Amino acid sequence: MPDLKQIQDYMRQQLEAGKRARYVNVSGNSLEEALHQASIELGIPVKKIEYEILDQGSKGMLGVGKKPCLILAYPASSPETSGEDQTFPSNFDISFEISANKDGKVFVRRNEDGVYMKVSAPEGDGVRVTEKSAMDILVHKQVAGVDKSMVSKVVKKADNIFVKIADLRHDPTQDAILTFELQEMEMQAYINIRPPGEQGVDPDRDSILGFLQSNGVVYGYLDDSIKELADNPVYGQPVLVAQGDKPKNGEDGKVVYNFETDTNSIRLKEIDGKVDYKELNKINNVVAGQVLAKLKKPTKGEAGQTVTGKLLPARSGKPVEMEVGNNVRLSDDGTTALAEKNGQVILINGKVSVEPIYVVNNGVDLKTGNILFLGTVLVNGNVEDGFSVKAAGNIEITGSVGKCELDAEGDIIIRQGMNGRESGSIQAGGNIYAKFIQNTNVEASGMVVVSDGIINSHVSSDKKILCKGKRASIVGGTLTAAEEINAKSMGSVANVETQLEVGFDPKSKEKLDALVHEQKDVENRLEELSKDLNILEKNIKTKKNLPEDRKEKYKLFKQEQMDLQTRLAEIEDERNDVNSYLAELKANGKISASGTVFAGVKVNIKDAYLDVRNEFKSVTFVNENGMVKVTKYEEIEEDLTIKPKGG
Repeated sequence: MPDLKQIQDYMRQQLEAGKRARYVNVSGNSLEEALHQASIELGIPVKKIEYEILDQGSKGMLGVGKKPCLILAYPASSPETSGEDQTFPSNFDISFEISANKDGKVFVRRNEDGVYMKVSAPEGDGVRVTEKSAMDILVHKQVAGVDKSMVSKVVKKADNIFVKIADLRHDPTQDAILTFELQEMEMQAYINIRPPGEQGVDPDRDSILGFLQSNGVVYGYLDDSIKELADNPVYGQPVLVAQGDKPKNGEDGKVVYNFETDTNSIRLKEIDGKVDYKELNKINNVVAGQVLAKLKKPTKGEAGQTVTGKLLPARSGKPVEMEVGNNVRLSDDGTTALAEKNGQVILINGKVSVEPIYVVNNGVDLKTGNILFLGTVLVNGNVEDGFSVKAAGNIEITGSVGKCELDAEGDIIIRQGMNGRESGSIQAGGNIYAKFIQNTNVEASGMVVVSDGIINSHVSSDKKILCKGKRASIVGGTLTAAEEINAKSMGSVANVETQLEVGFDPKSKEKLDALVHEQKDVENRLEELSKDLNILEKNIKTKKNLPEDRKEKYKLFKQEQMDLQTRLAEIEDERNDVNSYLAELKANGKISASGTVFAGVKVNIKDAYLDVRNEFKSVTFVNENGMVKVTKYEEIEEDLTIKPKGG
């Protein structure tokens, strides 16, 4: 790579050579016109030109004896252009960019005083313009009286400067005609050029801009596109010359949490037919004073603008508030949530809380009594018959559970399983994990995951019921899941009746029914309001001095109407969400067994039913067109993502 001194020496040499070579003889009807022509040929402004008058010229009398003004023009010398005085700063940074291959190009345009041509040099391994290709283009553009020697010079020089190569007797009636079109709601302006006649001229940059402005296009000019159109006019097709700016809505404020809020993903590992629960610790431990969350402020929107100058308003982001619960305080400016105690940080219904963990050693029995705790409970041992454990967080039991009541807003983990003896119950706002569940009533807002099996139990899950392990069987009872039931075997050789249902969500159905009822009430009230408002509006038109109480009633009715219309739109959105969810359950609901499905199993998938009378091996049942279809077994996914309450 050349060093800086070599670059400086080369530029000085090029500058001196340019000064010696750039003398032009030009003529015009006046000195000003001759200088204008010199400016075009030299490619520099008139104020940077020095000249010698070779012939002053003459206006003649009534056009007789008229002579043009002839000058010799060359670039003015100055310290900035002198090779001797040109210097570079010592820290001048020059970077070289390898350009893509690009052929040379011929540009032709018609001006009032003649036809001009310029040629660009190729880039990289691009092809140079030849005299023949340039003449072919001039013939195609119907340019008459071409100075071939000047064309030859322009082609050889290829300095991308317009030079006059033919005279033109200008006829304004034959000039190119511009038309324009607005598209995309006035966000784009296109120009279409009808070619000029033989004595007409092409539009230059100023005339294009003037044309746009006269037609109300005042914003978003694409300078490169307009310059290209002036240099090399495109005829008969629209060219984009102005582009508006779309409005940019601001970002809503949000709460950035400093702890893992998505503790729902679990990876079940099976070792010798047993599920390893070691990785199921979902506790986010924090210490007093620790930053738990920060509030990010909303950003302002940036207004847009059409090419015709119309402003397009943008919506600024909406602010949000950070809510905190137990053992968490906000900073003085309300932007930071801080822990006040050591414990477990949880996110429930959008509130950040810290709940201490209550540890019960040696199990739950007469020595401890029933457990009721507003946090997470860890029981090291068994929970004996007749006791209850209730927690606002999670419950984890290292031993087994008898005829007991377990109730948690979060997850419930029973490492050795539970035999409820037909009256025990488990209720979880999150997920339930156990070695086995027998003779127990179970409800989970999340998933139910069991390693050995579920026997003669009533189990309901808003997500999935999964039995994974060598003895992962479902025998007897009724199991209902919104999305999926999956086990190794279902039923038994004794044909024990086992009811399996998927694709149901009673809570969502109740919500949908309530929304439909509310929608009818709102529509009825809107109809009543419309009648009352019509009567009041007629009174306002006919009576100039309407009593104040009637005016006030009118305002109240109008406000109520607006509020009800807003609520109606919200109800419609909520109904759509619930219907989409129920439709998804119908589409995705499935019951799968990797081993055997015995006779006596009843399969219910949404509105399709099947009584199993013969054994099936390694199958998945799905709902297809209102019928239960038997397909190839679908394995449980390794990465099971769940959404427990408070997660």
